[in-house]
Order: sequence, then C-alpha cells, then structure tokens
Amino acid sequence: MSRLNDFLTETGIFFIATNDGAQPKLRPFGAHVEVDGVVHFAVGDFKAVYRQMQANPLTEIVACKPDGVWLRYTGKIVFDTDKKYEDAMFETSPVLREIYNEKTGYKMKTFHLEDAKAFIMPPMGQPEQIL
Repeated sequence: MSRLNDFLTETGIFFIATNDGAQPKLRPFGAHVEVDGVVHFAVGDFKAVYRQMQANPLTEIVACKPDGVWLRYTGKIVFDTDKKYEDAMFETSPVLREIYNEKTGYKMKTFHLEDAKAFIMPPMGQPEQIL
C-alpha cells in the first residue's frame, strides 16, 4: 500500500474541497481504496458535491492525525468507468452497500485524482512530497 493510502486509512476521516459557484465547500469523506497503485474515492451521484466535482474537477484533500501531522493531496478529479473500482470500494467498505443499492436507487461513482501531488506536513519542519 502507498503512503497516501496508509495515511488516509490512519486518519479515518478526511476532507474534500469543492466549489459551489463562488462558495468553497468542505466535506468529510472516509471511503477510499487503493487499486493498482492508485487511490480511489466514492461519492453518491445524487449529491450536490458530485455535481460540484463535475462542474469544477480541481480539488484538495486534507487529512490530519492527532499528533499534528497532516496531509495535503491536490489534483483533478477523474471519474472512473471501470466497475472494478466500485467492486473494490464495496469490498473495502461494505457499509456502502446499505446506501448504494437497487432498493435505495442511489448510485455510487468512484474517482481518483490526476495531475496530483501529495505532501505530508509535519507540525515543525519541511513538507515531504510523497506523490
């Protein structure tokens, strides 16, 4: 597993930034999975955040550990078309099946970041680029 994936797993919850017109928005996320060396995320296609991601795919993800070390991951959101990412997400986070299924009618979309950079930011010292 990559350091990026490990960091996100250790923090549990991380925040994804989007834009709603001129208004920045931050939302907590938790679901992620690494497939073929790339970290993928999930979002419901019925949510405003999904529409915001489509309108402006530039984003930043931030995760913080209790010891003050934090991660900044920036890039362009690219939605995945291969079902293997959705399957991997359900396998890693089975609770998502309770939300995204035929009964609820909700659909999950997976995505990853391209043209991305990730930095681990210690409380003191220099940032370390990990991606």
